[in-house]
Amino acid sequence: MILNILRLFLIFLSLTSYVFAKGGADSDADAVMKNNEWVLCITEFDTSSLTGDKTNISSIAARELMEKFSAISFHTRISPEYAYYEEYEWAKIRSAAAKSLAAKAEERARFIFQGEPDWKYRQNIKRVDSDIEKLRIALEEADSKAPLINNEPVFKLTSGNMDLVFPAAPASGGEVRFCVSQRADAALFGSIYDYHGRYFLSVKLFTLYNKAFIWEDSVIFSHNDLKDALDEVIKRLVIVLSGNRPAALAIKSQPEDALILVNRTFAGRGETGLVEYPPGTVIVSASAPDHESITFETELKPGELTEISLMLNPVEFGDIEILSGDSGYLYHGALYVGEAPLTLRLPVDSIQYLEMNANSGKKGSIVFNTSQIPDFSHSVELKTGKPLKKGKVERVRKHYYWVWGAQWITGIAAWIGYWSYAQERAYFGDPEVKMFQDGTFLSKFSLGSIIAFGATSAYGIFQMVRYLIIASKDETRLPKTDKIGASRKGRVK
Repeated sequence: MILNILRLFLIFLSLTSYVFAKGGADSDADAVMKNNEWVLCITEFDTSSLTGDKTNISSIAARELMEKFSAISFHTRISPEYAYYEEYEWAKIRSAAAKSLAAKAEERARFIFQGEPDWKYRQNIKRVDSDIEKLRIALEEADSKAPLINNEPVFKLTSGNMDLVFPAAPASGGEVRFCVSQRADAALFGSIYDYHGRYFLSVKLFTLYNKAFIWEDSVIFSHNDLKDALDEVIKRLVIVLSGNRPAALAIKSQPEDALILVNRTFAGRGETGLVEYPPGTVIVSASAPDHESITFETELKPGELTEISLMLNPVEFGDIEILSGDSGYLYHGALYVGEAPLTLRLPVDSIQYLEMNANSGKKGSIVFNTSQIPDFSHSVELKTGKPLKKGKVERVRKHYYWVWGAQWITGIAAWIGYWSYAQERAYFGDPEVKMFQDGTFLSKFSLGSIIAFGATSAYGIFQMVRYLIIASKDETRLPKTDKIGASRKGRVK
């Protein structure tokens, strides 16, 4: 009896193990990797600046790149890229589940209005309701469970590249559409220029996940050392393409609410945490209210963590008293700050612009540099004047140009008339007779053109002075200021 019970217990354990093993196998089967390929498209290099006998260098370079890249077997995704493809696959799965559920609901609605026999109607409704429930559960699972993305997809070139077909590069701004049309995750663009008898090659890598160029390099070479030059570029590019050694960056800043940008993209406030980036140069910027902003470049090396501590210096202020003979509305740049006279607290060693609209209808503006000494206190005078009528400066300038043109015409006429008169008197004799004593046509023409030239010259000088005075009436005044000390910058560790 006991032996039989033991046998039954062993059989139960065997069946339970089989069931759990089968369940585990099904779970593993359900966890299907998504996005298992990473495709690169090599475009035709731009050789528009080369002469016809040198343009074949583009196809040679593209083929060399294609052969070198065929040695890459996989691509390792960094965190932002993984998140992009995860969201992409997630949205695709949810969209497919939602469409299936909507189609099944529409099928149920059709059964209601088809007028089928009662038994058949109930049977179809029961079947459709069961399908709808399954699809609803599938949609909930799709919403709650993120897909598993292959972190090391197979690296491939487009089928066109493998057939030695290199499409033309798109116009600037069309890189995303180009990658989508080529079914590529990234595209390599290049340009080749003539450089004093040699070649200058510039290549850029555009990736779809961040919709931007993430890498750029250049090299100068001759036709004989093309292979060696491409080898140097490819060594650096393979690191980026394979992605097996991403760089990491961690930034901390003071004050703690400082806005941190990496490559002009938001990275955090006060602290970024550890974020992966492709190796290369990145631009780091930090700014905070009432603190000096800072921007600099840093080099990220493959497989290394770069830690940066930023200390933004607080901006020091001083008092500026704005004086004016008129009262009116005062603007600091485009911001209304009050009515003059007024005392403003402004940063040290900075260029400021103030504008005033007086109650009398007059206007005035001033640009000045604040003192470099903290907690300074001084005053500036903002003068106002009656604003010019619209288009007055243009009319005066046009008038001056007309007078200037007339001066040239009368000057040429005076020179031709005097030269012709002198030639006539020298040919016919009596060159000592004065021009105003001679009654000939040439003497009158020459004398008249000289007088006209003198009059237009005098009038032209008057119009030039008038134009300069009127044009400078609305100019912003620049008062003289003394500069003491030097400006400070934020500290980077």
